[in-house]
Amino acid sequence: MFTKHTVYKHDNFNMLTVEVQGKTLVVREISDQWGEVCHKFLSRPQLMDWAEKRFLPIDFPDGEEGLRLTMEKLKEI
Repeated sequence: MFTKHTVYKHDNFNMLTVEVQGKTLVVREISDQWGEVCHKFLSRPQLMDWAEKRFLPIDFPDGEEGLRLTMEKLKEI
């Protein structure tokens, strides 16, 4: 059985989810600009490394606070 986590959902077109499929973490980025992009990670440190490089405060409607909350939710997965 897979566990699905919604990391953020700004609206129906901008969201990030993570599915835990055994040892594999499947990240789905859905945006109004790029559509759906899927990433697969074999470890949580690999996921966090990607997230630290991928996200900036300007990517979130509430800036630094949105980035901080997103990173906290990713760490909890």
